Amino acid sequence: MPAIDALLPNVSETPEIPEVPETRPQRIALVAFPGIRSFDVSVITEVWDSDRTLRGVPPFELRRAATDPDAPIPLRGGLTLTPDRPLTWLDDLTPTDLVVVPGIEDPYADLPAPVLDALRRAHTAGVPVASLCAGAFVLARAGLLDGRRAVTHWHLAGTLAALHPAVQVEPDALFVEDTGIWTSAGTAAGIDLCLHLVRTAHGAEAAATVARSMVTAPFRTGTQAQFIEHPTPRADRDADALAAVRAHALAHLAEPHTVASLAAIAGMSPRSFARHFHATTGTTPLHWLITQRVAAAQKLLERTDHPLPEVARRAGFGSEVTMRQHFASHLGTSPRDYRTAFRHPGRGTSQDQG
Repeated sequence: MPAIDALLPNVSETPEIPEVPETRPQRIALVAFPGIRSFDVSVITEVWDSDRTLRGVPPFELRRAATDPDAPIPLRGGLTLTPDRPLTWLDDLTPTDLVVVPGIEDPYADLPAPVLDALRRAHTAGVPVASLCAGAFVLARAGLLDGRRAVTHWHLAGTLAALHPAVQVEPDALFVEDTGIWTSAGTAAGIDLCLHLVRTAHGAEAAATVARSMVTAPFRTGTQAQFIEHPTPRADRDADALAAVRAHALAHLAEPHTVASLAAIAGMSPRSFARHFHATTGTTPLHWLITQRVAAAQKLLERTDHPLPEVARRAGFGSEVTMRQHFASHLGTSPRDYRTAFRHPGRGTSQDQG
């Protein structure tokens, strides 16, 4: 008679459960060397070294890489930066990671050759490389900006063009990208770029969450032309008379807006309104409006399961075709592909946005 055990299923064996591979956090390399600006170091640290996973932001691994990881780096203001990785750590990065160069205090200063070599190797490996403010001079010294568009602080734009004539200096932009190389204008524009890099890699909602925790706007429209020193009427400096118009447009994005209709709200002629709007924001009313509608559509695509025509209607595009055209020109992708990349499963339904 066969043993009873032979007649029973082997219940002692645990069914094999396929392993779900864990997603590796994006690695961010802050390139550290004497002469970098403490403000830029703080911005990079605030964006990528704070744990916001409980609020839906993916984890990051920020490391401070230097020629000698055991040597503290003095910063202006009596601060000190302690590196935690050698520059060779950049050689382990992949195109999903990121290298960020803070601005430097002196655009004429000598730069460590190992830093320039590490940046060249990272770019050759396909790793995105970004610089804040005068960090563009570091990328230019490494030869990474030759033949590329780049920006720096408006006060230094002429210097960058004179020292590195092969660089196509964009004097007005807040930040620009050219074939995997990112540069930003001065100081606060570094925040704009860092948030944009989070948005590019992880979606608008992640960038907006980071921005809210920093009590700053997820993105600013316009160019740094609006910040260049030039005489302006006192009324323009003391108050933004167009704030109510922008607030109205944001609250009614689904409605059609024209320069004439917005000017009527401001109590101005269309020509005067357009002139004042550009002086205040650095951009045109319609370009500003399109940017806001793209941002609204991004949020709807991430948070809801609305059909694309409904997303287009709520964001004020009127049609899916128009929305698709603006996504292509602003984001380099389609609404459908954006939703596939950045949709948060279980993070909302079509009822979330009334």
